[in-house]
Amino acid sequence: MAKLVWLLLMWSGSVLPLLAAGSSGFRAQFVGSTLEEIPAKTEGDINFTGGESLVVHVKKTVLRIPYDRIDTIEYGQRVSRRFAEAVVISPLLLLSKSRKHYVSLTYRDETGRRQAIVFRVDKDDVRPVLAGLETKTGRKVEYQDDEARKSGKG
Repeated sequence: MAKLVWLLLMWSGSVLPLLAAGSSGFRAQFVGSTLEEIPAKTEGDINFTGGESLVVHVKKTVLRIPYDRIDTIEYGQRVSRRFAEAVVISPLLLLSKSRKHYVSLTYRDETGRRQAIVFRVDKDDVRPVLAGLETKTGRKVEYQDDEARKSGKG
């Protein structure tokens, strides 16, 4: 019951205001995909306001992925030391870590072929993105490790 209450609070506190405000969604960097239309390392938006589809805007490409065709949602992090910053700014930065947050989706396209898309989201957007995907698809997020599970669930 506590998880349900938390999910409702998360949904109403982060995703619903975006829907009400008519926001374009969340900014993301698309790391890679099986689609030629979405080149790697391009910036775009992911949007949950589409009734039955996740809407992905990258440059002039608009991709609609029906929620019922999404097979898996995976979340993971990559943690690295700040070597470049430490060399340029201060050696004390070697003590800090940089975390990058990745969401991977696998889905079936309109022809039934399996496709995949991987995008990186800002640390402040991870929880609302995962909550939105779980809510819209009815699927649970698969976490790559315990650290990702802690970060993704709060």
